Amino acid sequence: MYQRILVPVDGSETAAAGLAEAIRLGRLTVATLRLVHVVDLRPYAGGYDTSIGYTGDVIEVMRESGQAILKAAGTQVQAAGLTLESQLLETFSARACDLIVDEATACGADLIVIGTHGRRGVSRLVLGSDAEQVLRQSPVPVLLVRNKPEAKPTS
Repeated sequence: MYQRILVPVDGSETAAAGLAEAIRLGRLTVATLRLVHVVDLRPYAGGYDTSIGYTGDVIEVMRESGQAILKAAGTQVQAAGLTLESQLLETFSARACDLIVDEATACGADLIVIGTHGRRGVSRLVLGSDAEQVLRQSPVPVLLVRNKPEAKPTS
């Protein structure tokens, strides 16, 4: 069945829900989980930042943060007894969703498991959806995992 599962992680609760589901599925199929984190450097690509002297520092912090996210998620995968691979991806021009799909193809993934906020309406239009774009572009099946909905207050 699914032997190579690609799991994008960004440190959010939504990504954690996706990772938890990928681990559950990975246990069932004895899969290798490949974790990816995308460092989006597009805001710094133009060189028009007035604080250009700090750009190198910001980029390094973003890389270190990405590695820390991968390490924390990897610890969970290893604790579950699964084989782990991880990759930090960087982009100055492409969207995160494009890199995720490209990575799935390059590593031979047969499933992508990704957390989604499940936004609708204007918030989806304004914020966009990497998960939706991965779903539309992916050459392999995609499992979208919604984060647990917030409890609605009772009146």
